[in-house]
Amino acid sequence: KGKVEEVAEVVNHNSADIVIFDDNLSPAQNKNLENIFKCRVIDRSWLILEIFGNHARTREAKTQVELASLKYALPRLTKMWGHLSRQRGGIGMKDVGETQIQLDRRLIRNQITKLDRKLKQIDSEKKTQRKSRRNAYKVALIGYTNAGKSTLMNQLTGANALVENKLFATLDPTIRKIKKNFPFPVILSDTVGLIDKLPHDLIASFKSTLDEVRDADLLLRMVDISDSNANRQIETTNKVINELGVEDTDSLLVFNKIDKIGDPEILKAHVQRNTEAICVSSKDGIGLDTLRSAIVKCYESKLSPYRVNIDYEHARVIPQIRKHVVITNADYEEKFIRLHLRLPPGGKEKVNEILKQARQSASVRRE
Repeated sequence: KGKVEEVAEVVNHNSADIVIFDDNLSPAQNKNLENIFKCRVIDRSWLILEIFGNHARTREAKTQVELASLKYALPRLTKMWGHLSRQRGGIGMKDVGETQIQLDRRLIRNQITKLDRKLKQIDSEKKTQRKSRRNAYKVALIGYTNAGKSTLMNQLTGANALVENKLFATLDPTIRKIKKNFPFPVILSDTVGLIDKLPHDLIASFKSTLDEVRDADLLLRMVDISDSNANRQIETTNKVINELGVEDTDSLLVFNKIDKIGDPEILKAHVQRNTEAICVSSKDGIGLDTLRSAIVKCYESKLSPYRVNIDYEHARVIPQIRKHVVITNADYEEKFIRLHLRLPPGGKEKVNEILKQARQSASVRRE
């Protein structure tokens, strides 16, 4: 109570019209604090929702933010209509306010149901799109907001994803194919930035966006190592990875923005605590070759040995097969070419599909 009174004095002295709490408030706490401060009070969750709302551009992002906002607002309707109870209670009309609250709750619940259906439709479309990418190695960028994920994506793919020095510049997953520097097809996705104590409703609403993380073969855990709270970024990212149930997915810890560290001893200390980290500067391109090599190594660790015999008359399919899998050797026998392959999960089906289209009767077999 003493701290609240102290803050109230500061609010009154500065004629503040809003007070922002860096934590989440219950509806009752929010209402009581507004009564004391005589101004608008918002908590961490609502501030994040407002920032997300300002950055939402696509149909999916706008739907996700609206859904999360309504779920947040639903239990807080009472304070919005408190003035009706006070004004009408003395003349026996208190039920008017209560009826209005009930009406609003019903409208909000109906809208939540509608938005849930809309997101399920979007999610269904996303699943179809993800199926079309099943033969590529899927890499997802995940990390704290403003960690430089979009800049790294542009460096690796040659894309032009939005890059801004602000929180949550990326709300929609940007998905691009990496067309060079890898001997196999790679799909890279840039997902929504994380932040400590991200509202639960917001995480739930962004399910289809975060499914890009769940569907990934490899996670790049991005950290702005120049930030004084870099360790907190690592903890937050790992926590969300666990909440999404993808802690067993292969991952690489990437320390970004090493160009912004003035004291090399700071970077050295971080690396000593996280010896597996790969240090890069997405802006200057430093360390990207090392990162690419690490991605290739992760990919190759999942490959299994197979073989297939290709008739000479169907040898034209070999370049097409090479686009999708690693050919380690070729034995030129009298009647056929025996290819020795290293296939990723799902690679066998892709090669058999190519052979079927070429009307080649052979099929892939395990070595």
